[in-house]
Amino acid sequence: MARMHTRRKGKSSSQRPMISENPAWVPIGAAEIEDLIVKYAKNGVVSAKIGLILRDQYGVPDVKLATGKTITKIMEEKKVSPSMPEDLSNLMARAISLNVHVKEHRGDVANKRGLNLIEAKIRRLERYYKSRGVLPKEWKYSLSNAELMLK
Repeated sequence: MARMHTRRKGKSSSQRPMISENPAWVPIGAAEIEDLIVKYAKNGVVSAKIGLILRDQYGVPDVKLATGKTITKIMEEKKVSPSMPEDLSNLMARAISLNVHVKEHRGDVANKRGLNLIEAKIRRLERYYKSRGVLPKEWKYSLSNAELMLK
């Protein structure tokens, strides 16, 4: 698959093992995994970090195989999910920090272009999440609103 903003191909070489059920050596059960996810989500840990914690500290290789649901689905069911999707908030944080850099270094045209590309990704995600009903229809991205939402 081609990259979005370059002419390179960009192919990842890592692949997950082809297993379809939870391994027998996983030390904790599905209910305990869900409790841990809820505990970490209430402490403000994002879903990607929760997956890393479960893998590294508790020996859970794949939450979906162990519970039958993804981390975000579990967070939604238990009503501890964040108000904004994680990928959108990460892109908005990157845009804010890059905007600060561009204001200080006005001649840095490469990073001005990078800021435009990040904002294009944000607008594409905005359209996607509005069509899926995750974001309200009247939600609109702007840099000043992003700074207020993430602080």
